[in-house]
Amino acid sequence: MIAEKIISGERLKPSDDVEFLLTTPIEKLQAGAQLIQQKFFGNRVDLCTIINGKSGRCSENCKYCAQSARHKTGVDEYNFLPTEKILEVALTDERAGVNRFSIVTSGRTLDGKNFERAIETYKILREKLKIELCASHGLLTYEQLQRLKAAGVKRYHHNLETSRRYFPQICTSHTFDDRIKTIKLARAAGLEVCSGGIIGMGETWQDRIDLAFELAALKIKSIPINILNPIKGTPLENLPTLKPEEILRTVAIFRYINPTAHIRLAAGRKFLPDNGASAFLHGASAAITGNMLTTSNTNISSDMKLLRELGLTNA
Repeated sequence: MIAEKIISGERLKPSDDVEFLLTTPIEKLQAGAQLIQQKFFGNRVDLCTIINGKSGRCSENCKYCAQSARHKTGVDEYNFLPTEKILEVALTDERAGVNRFSIVTSGRTLDGKNFERAIETYKILREKLKIELCASHGLLTYEQLQRLKAAGVKRYHHNLETSRRYFPQICTSHTFDDRIKTIKLARAAGLEVCSGGIIGMGETWQDRIDLAFELAALKIKSIPINILNPIKGTPLENLPTLKPEEILRTVAIFRYINPTAHIRLAAGRKFLPDNGASAFLHGASAAITGNMLTTSNTNISSDMKLLRELGLTNA
């Protein structure tokens, strides 16, 4: 059984015949994913929350994004939030029991006064919080990433979004290699890296598999899987939403290819029945909870209740 071989130390490679990932009945594929997940994570699920620290007016043309200035979505627009507001949310989330907290900002990068405010905010959060801090601020320089690390940030989030082949169909204002470079710079600066993608943007199954292998090659340890919620005013507004079985198969595929990484349910979990219960048992060992950027998601207390009902814990 392939799952047992993976547990024993073998790893799937891009040169392997992985057709079984697409042809195996979903129940059997999930059973293997469950075995792999239990081996490396037991019954523990990692929960993180995010706050939209700076919104709208992004210069980039990513077709899925409500925050691009090139799309008419009516999204809120504001500069970096006051530190007191971010601290208030972070403390509330910590008391609710999450494992980590992240500030996410719109834009190609974060610079100038906004970046300085971010650094000061992280310093205060590090003083006041016990949970780990994460950051997501676009295409930063090595020096900026070093400063984030010094300010108390442990992990940098920067999605690849999709495969190298399909990326130009989604964004042309920067490249796939720009994203790879940022990931490598973050790691060089001493930061852990969280990187994943979005499914349901018109990509093929092979694109998803290629993305999973790209993340494995980069040795990413936290991989968010977002399910596209087509937003009115974006170029992808008329795409159909994915069916639950397709989402669950994708989660299982990522678990097979990245057995020791946290596969993290992110935006779009509402498209799964029971708020992703089956995914948590068959491949997903982490989730973003609370209020999600521009798309609604679940809340912390309901996720805690769900985990207890499934015999899982985030402790």
